[in-house]
Amino acid sequence: MSEFSHVSVLRNEAVEALKIFPGGVYLDGTAGGGGHSYEIASRLGAEGRLISLDRDEAAVAAASARLADFPNAEVVRANYENFDRVLDERGIALVDGILLDIGVSSPQIDEAERGFSYMHDGPLDMRMDRDESLSAADIIADYPADELTRIFREYGEERFAKRIADRIVREREKAPIGTTLQLAKIVEQAVPAAKKRDGHPAKRVFQALRIECNRELDILSNTVDRMIGRLAPGGRLAIITFHSLEDRIVKQAFRTQEDPCTCPPDFPVCVCGKVSAGRVVTRKPVVPTEEECKANPRAASAKLRVFEKKQQ
Repeated sequence: MSEFSHVSVLRNEAVEALKIFPGGVYLDGTAGGGGHSYEIASRLGAEGRLISLDRDEAAVAAASARLADFPNAEVVRANYENFDRVLDERGIALVDGILLDIGVSSPQIDEAERGFSYMHDGPLDMRMDRDESLSAADIIADYPADELTRIFREYGEERFAKRIADRIVREREKAPIGTTLQLAKIVEQAVPAAKKRDGHPAKRVFQALRIECNRELDILSNTVDRMIGRLAPGGRLAIITFHSLEDRIVKQAFRTQEDPCTCPPDFPVCVCGKVSAGRVVTRKPVVPTEEECKANPRAASAKLRVFEKKQQ
């Protein structure tokens, strides 16, 4: 296994958005290689505290090494959806800032054995936490055609979802589909040559499988509101997303937290009793500079949105 080395996207912009002060308590829900966590920890004083989470064992090891010189920084192996439990176990009621970077780390993509890439041959895995039971190979082997069609269409926004799903079902009846290049070839054969878009035709299918395998959208949807609930007054939640499905979830959640009123528009006054949790700081998402995209092409689709808890 190669060293877990990951370039953090929008590192300065995301950390600046948290408005870190030396004695604050912060949570990095997606530690990765520790790039964002390092920037946060370096701005904390002796009274500050940082808790970093990641469900990938290799990422936890890398981030722990990166933060070894900061005694007030702790790296915990946990999915960010379980952040409440991690904070509760440490007696932390509220935090001053939370950062999420929802992207897949470069080592996960580049290491063939992880099974995330359609460019490298390896086992069809895609589990961010390799202690989880469900792999991409299980999905390909067991899901019926209509379920495969649904995830390719919803999570990959793939226009040929049904054709690809039907082709997979036919092929798996002949022999098991267990490697990344096997699947990539099947997808390529299913997409009409004249309809192939820019990039590899398997790109959207692999994205969809990764999302399904790791429950990425469900976890994000079920976590944003709870994270805002654990922010101290004036605290901020900064989230970096990498595709439209994630960004839509974050944008809508932030908007609803800012204006939760469900009264009909023609009501003269609000009677639903729902109160704003704070404000959306980023009316438009922050995106990488041209220089960052040139240096790290994987940053090109990143978007940063920030929410601030209201002062009491």
